[in-house]
Amino acid sequence: MSQVTVGVSLKMYFGHERARSWFDAVAARVRDHAAVRGGAVELFVTPTYLQVLPAVSAFAGTAVRIGGQDVSAEDSGPFTGEVSAAELAEVGATIAEIGHAERRRLYGETDEVTAAKTRAALRAGITPLLCIGETERLSPADAAVVAVAQLRSALEGADAGAVIVAYEPVWAIGAPKPAGHEHIRVVAAALRQTVNTDADRTGSAVIYGGAAGPGLLTSLGDAVDGVFLGRFAHEPDALLRVVDEAAELAALRQAQGPSRVAQGPSRVAQGASRVAQGASRVAQEPRGLAEPVDAPDGADA
Repeated sequence: MSQVTVGVSLKMYFGHERARSWFDAVAARVRDHAAVRGGAVELFVTPTYLQVLPAVSAFAGTAVRIGGQDVSAEDSGPFTGEVSAAELAEVGATIAEIGHAERRRLYGETDEVTAAKTRAALRAGITPLLCIGETERLSPADAAVVAVAQLRSALEGADAGAVIVAYEPVWAIGAPKPAGHEHIRVVAAALRQTVNTDADRTGSAVIYGGAAGPGLLTSLGDAVDGVFLGRFAHEPDALLRVVDEAAELAALRQAQGPSRVAQGPSRVAQGASRVAQGASRVAQEPRGLAEPVDAPDGADA
């Protein structure tokens, strides 16, 4: 796809008033941004639950999408502290972040829980933001097998609907720099092959998170459909730099049409089918998140 996605998770870094100020500052910068307004760049933000309503209000009249950082696996009932996908949709959220490494590490969420939450989100018309990634540093091919197995597990039994796949190698979250470009290309190509060959996932995107910042989209070219930012985006002007970079990449993709931007990774794309097919043998035993490891202090996507 020519559209480029830029996402931001605020985690629990902002208090309520700071979050409201950030929403206003970002909205002022992107409200008349041609690429965001025209859909060439899709921007989404996942704040805390208490900040969802102010975010929806602040970004009203823009194309910015708001999501929750989690969602219940249940539709309704006696589940204290939970928020359903239907309620998120009711207040104007359109995305739910699911399966993040911190949810797995800190709260013991399993592949089965991730799949149940994915099903719940799609039942309510919410786009799952599926966080995928190996905990240990592996070869690109092995990491691709792990990632594809996780993705297939998350989508098992789910209704049709587009998803946003956020590839975040856990060992790169909070690191000084992202995973290597070739590593990202191999894994992203395998994930893209998986969603592209699933008729139920038309319109899905594969983005990269984990020490992502300015320059990464330009370097990766056509390898990913966007980036998922953490604390780098706490400064609105810094976020706008990545949005501008995404706009330039989207324009280049549109101009080049089917030939797309990066011809260099073509051998990676050709090998993606083999990697994706190889993942089926481990789909029942996905590696990489079974034994979570602690992320670096202050880690964020």
